[in-house]
Amino acid sequence: MPALFQPLKLGELELENRIVIAPMCQYSAVDGNATDWHLIHLGHLALSGAGLMIIEATAVEADGRITPVDLGLYSDANEAALAKVLAAVRAQSPIRIGMQLAHAGRKASSKAPWDGGQQIPSAAADGWKTAAPSALPHAAGEEAPHALDAAGLARVRDAFAQAAVRAARLGIEGIEIHAAHGYLLHQFLSPIANRRTDDYGGSLENRMRFPLEVFDAVRAAFPADRPVWVRLSATDWVDGGWDLDSSVAFANALKARGCTAIHVSSGGVSPLQKIALASGYQVPHAARIKAETGLPTIAVGLITEPEQAETIVASGEADAVALARAMLYDPRWPWHAAAKLGAQVRAPKQYWRSQPREYKDLFEGVSIGQR
Repeated sequence: MPALFQPLKLGELELENRIVIAPMCQYSAVDGNATDWHLIHLGHLALSGAGLMIIEATAVEADGRITPVDLGLYSDANEAALAKVLAAVRAQSPIRIGMQLAHAGRKASSKAPWDGGQQIPSAAADGWKTAAPSALPHAAGEEAPHALDAAGLARVRDAFAQAAVRAARLGIEGIEIHAAHGYLLHQFLSPIANRRTDDYGGSLENRMRFPLEVFDAVRAAFPADRPVWVRLSATDWVDGGWDLDSSVAFANALKARGCTAIHVSSGGVSPLQKIALASGYQVPHAARIKAETGLPTIAVGLITEPEQAETIVASGEADAVALARAMLYDPRWPWHAAAKLGAQVRAPKQYWRSQPREYKDLFEGVSIGQR
């Protein structure tokens, strides 16, 4: 059995294999509500044979959306719309489903990528004033956010917890807290975005304080038998920014609080980042965090080939691999990986007849008779 197709337990949640569908924003919601696009998109990916599908960054409050068309879980209407989508997906697929809870912070109030991705002015009809650790804009020429005060910190923390309660009611099987890619929790961690002089800024311990409080709130609000983990940016790729040593310290603090795993990405907090792109370029970060904390890690970033993914898992560099763009391009990536590596994968019976003759044992439980 290839390592990539061996089961994996994240706490009490057992996955059929080590392939994870990374959360990918679709910018297709209406007032935070999932739409028919989400039904098609998530339903499509749910048939992929992956072990876990993580729903895109889901805002815990309206002002925490990256764009006006981001998915949210801050209202009864949001919850009802997503419940409809999930009911249809679950009726057709046994895939495990997680959700990424997020707040965009100073990177909120932006246009969708295909509309340019620029910040929307707060005075515009579809814009709003953003919030952050400090009143520092993300990029030159953008509006500065307002710095969260004590009441604002409490409001955001409570919003994460309430979204976790809603996710539990929806039957979400695991929560990923988004502390990566320059969004609010990453902004608190990074000295590039956090210039506070109170208990939430300055030292590493202080900069970690609010993200850890959010983790504690989500962990307390979500059923104890379902896992909660964190996605972090292991480095800002900017001198003087958040770095891998800090990520190890943060992961150890999370482990002490019951965090199940770390999903290791990088970058996003500054336009000045200089990322050394290469195949699997973030895998060494995942390997070090795994080695120094003992936490399971999920590696992500330019992992495109089955043999590459197998090597990452088999070597112990990470416990699972997450795919984003590669999965959008090839939603049957796990099928093709199983075929190349000599494994089996779950496929819907309606598609069993698609199994190529040279891979007669590819699909689990195949039994085809045809008149």
